[in-house]
Amino acid sequence: MAKASIGVAAAPTAAASPVAMRTTALIVASAMFMEQLDGTVLATALPTMAHSFQVAPLRMNIALTAYLLTLAMFIPASGKLADRFGSRTVFRAAIGLFTTGSILCGLSQSLAFLVAARMLQGVGGALMSPVGRLVLIRACSKSELVTAMAWLMIPATIGPILGPPVGGFIVTYFSWRWIFFINVPIGVLGIVLVTLFISEMREPTKTHFDVLGLALSGTALACLMFGIEMASRGAGSAGVTGALVAGGIVAGALYWRHARRASHPILDFRLMRIPTFRFSVVSGSFSRIGAGATPFLLPMMLQLGFGYSAAQSGLITFTSSAGSLLMRLVAPRLLRQLGFRNVMIWIGLLATALLGACAALRPGWPVAAIYALLLSFGFFQSLMFMAYNTIAYADVPRPEMSAATSFYTTFQQMALSLGIAVSAAALAGSVVLTGHARPAPEDFSIAFLVVAAVSFMAPAISARLDHSAGAELSGQRIRSAPARTASPLPLCGRGRFAKRTG
Repeated sequence: MAKASIGVAAAPTAAASPVAMRTTALIVASAMFMEQLDGTVLATALPTMAHSFQVAPLRMNIALTAYLLTLAMFIPASGKLADRFGSRTVFRAAIGLFTTGSILCGLSQSLAFLVAARMLQGVGGALMSPVGRLVLIRACSKSELVTAMAWLMIPATIGPILGPPVGGFIVTYFSWRWIFFINVPIGVLGIVLVTLFISEMREPTKTHFDVLGLALSGTALACLMFGIEMASRGAGSAGVTGALVAGGIVAGALYWRHARRASHPILDFRLMRIPTFRFSVVSGSFSRIGAGATPFLLPMMLQLGFGYSAAQSGLITFTSSAGSLLMRLVAPRLLRQLGFRNVMIWIGLLATALLGACAALRPGWPVAAIYALLLSFGFFQSLMFMAYNTIAYADVPRPEMSAATSFYTTFQQMALSLGIAVSAAALAGSVVLTGHARPAPEDFSIAFLVVAAVSFMAPAISARLDHSAGAELSGQRIRSAPARTASPLPLCGRGRFAKRTG
């Protein structure tokens, strides 16, 4: 397959062939699969790794936190780096960094060395996801984007499904070091495939790299995410947590002031003037609070509230990921029939209602009923996020795609982290108010209801989206009707993006 068949740098309006599009999607998805598998496998292995390093198990959380902090600091830079050096070059380098970090993690002899290696992995992960998505977006026409996203997410969805059992198998029968070494062949193969089948794509205009913006945004995001993570697990004193959050807010305010003056800021809030992008970011953030809370609440409820073993819990919690995988197979057809707006409203309402229904789970429920609820929840939630992830780029001009992917991925990570914090705070508050010595099923019910109530804001906001939004992407047929403008949301206005997109 020739490289020119996939790249679109020379002719942005040219569409790649279906085979080339699927090849690109699967290459990008393989990198995301490696990243997703690594995170879920690591969580399973932390107790064994703590014993190996002769440290308390709770101290191993720093291996997760270090990765999240590095993500927060470097995701904003991903789009600018792709524009300057080329999306293929940056994507290939990201896979190389992640693979190198995996090797060093597997060779770690101390917790400090592991944390440093995890930070190197975080740099690779921060570039891999947004730049990989950018590679796919630039290689597809708008009419192919829904199908491309479906192909992209199938392997990436398999990672969370395989992670817990694979991690348990490796830790039980081999060494924990192999949870990192299994990334090496995937990473090497990914580098080779990227070199062979993906063309170099970059924007011709080179702009000044926003170093000050990267420092301010990185500080704000790192402080906020670290503060949120500490609050979610009750680690550290209230003073330290408060100082981190306050520092993040101050750095964020300074960045906001800087971004309004800079011509090409590292995170460009002027993208929010594009209605479809704005609705996807705002509505998607409310929905992702529920998505971030579920992996935190559900295993704890099954183990602490129901008395299930870790193995039993893992066999149940993977069900929602299985439902998500099933949806990827039919998502393009459903989006074409229903349209983005209907999916974001009605499927969003259904998915949020199923999230709230998890509050009714009790130890006496038949396991088959629990499976059915979680499978349905994962199925409809997946379609909802497919709509959000695709319509975000419906009206973004091609030269701004790199900035849009960085912006979108940054707020996606923030919303997922906020979901953990909100659910943890609700759970802790319920335990205190009820006087329980440890979380009981009704405490988890309160937490599920709180995050569901927050997530219900998403379909309410999506109801203000134009009926024809994203029709070019989904292929939906829209009845002729007088054109109208989407209802405004905060941060909208006139500017270079609104003007360019009409």
